[in-house]
This record gives sequence, C-alpha cells and structure tokens, in this order.
Amino acid sequence: MFARVTPFKMKKESRDAMIQLMHELKSDIMALPGIQHFINVIDDEGRGYVISMVESREVSDANADKVRALWAKFADHLESQPLPEGYEVVADWDKVTA
Repeated sequence: MFARVTPFKMKKESRDAMIQLMHELKSDIMALPGIQHFINVIDDEGRGYVISMVESREVSDANADKVRALWAKFADHLESQPLPEGYEVVADWDKVTA
C-alpha cells in the first residue's frame, strides 16, 4: 500500500467553506482508482494534511492529474497550491483489526 500525504494551508476565513466543499466532493474523492482510506486533518489556523491510502505508488501516480483537479476546486480557499508527498505504508492498523 502507498500513502499520499499532502500538507496544506487554508486561508483562515475559508476553513468552514473548505470543509463543506470537501464533503460535497466526497464521491469524487472516493472514486479515485485504488483509494483505500481518505483522512483530512486541520487545525484552527487552517494548517492540515490530507492522507490518502492507495493500493500502490503506480496507481497513486496515475491519479495525479485527477488529484490536482480536485485541489483546483479549493483554489479560492488555499494560501498556496499544496505539494503531495508519497510514502510506502509499513503499518495500517486500526482498533477493530488489531
């Protein structure tokens, strides 16, 4: 499994609008090929991370244009365009399967 981790910074006044837009785009986000998990975390200042677990680096790389298009929908709310990073997943635990 592969994780795409994307740090981002929202304009502080855009936090609620960004969260609403993310929920509106849920079906598009979850329709990305190979996606297993999607996590979005944000603090009160608008700094956050999107963590997408995808079946492989190849699938994640193939999704790059679709992911950029999704981020483009947030352009009015972002301080700058986020740059994703990628990592091999070496553990994917949860309380249910532990």
